[in-house]
Amino acid sequence: MNLADWQRPLAVAEIATGLGILLFWAAFFTIGLVPANAPPCYLAFEHSFPLPDGVLAAGLLAAGTLLRRGRAAGAALSLMCAGGLLFLGLIDVAFNLQNGMYTASLAGGLAVAAINLWCIVLGSALALAFVPTTRAQA
Repeated sequence: MNLADWQRPLAVAEIATGLGILLFWAAFFTIGLVPANAPPCYLAFEHSFPLPDGVLAAGLLAAGTLLRRGRAAGAALSLMCAGGLLFLGLIDVAFNLQNGMYTASLAGGLAVAAINLWCIVLGSALALAFVPTTRAQA
């Protein structure tokens, strides 16, 4: 499989996002990234994500690397990661809306909105880019 020009930025975005997820959790557990006005359920909610986020990060890093190497498995893995990103983005949007996280502070609200939007946009782009095409049979 040759890496098409349109796949290059997606591969880079996958690798960057995988690294970003890992860096977030490293910072969360070392310096603490708890918002000042976080609801009481915030830590319980966040602590449910290291394992699935770690699996997603590994998948994104592998998918991006496989795509850059021209391996067909990169497309299939990218499609799987699309679902993970969409779920992550949407569940965070739901939590943030229900708990006032977008309006707790301007900087914090903008940051979480940008992260949520990134997950939803990249997940959608990967899904659209790598969804298998079907042919109608007569």
